[in-house]
Amino acid sequence: MTAKQIEVSILGQSYRLSCSPETEGALREAVTRVDAEMTKVRSASNVRGTDRIAVMAALSLAGELLKLQDSVRHGEAFPAEEIRRTMHSTNEQLGAVIAQYETH
Repeated sequence: MTAKQIEVSILGQSYRLSCSPETEGALREAVTRVDAEMTKVRSASNVRGTDRIAVMAALSLAGELLKLQDSVRHGEAFPAEEIRRTMHSTNEQLGAVIAQYETH
């Protein structure tokens, strides 16, 4: 797995990050989410200073994550990717069974 360098911007500050080509999309999505949350904190409060804004944004995102984890634990939310994989696998199995009966 080869690492690559990407340039991103969070709250107007440039950062050079290292990632694998396979994880670049997810990393860029995370950067976009962090930037949006930090921008929201900066514009919705009197918090000044990038470090304080980052802490407030991190707390907000951690709170969202904890709510989601709790929902999943209580069966109120389902991991979409796992559901997609299960459906795909089930469809393949059904297709194989149907193909067996079509040839008889």
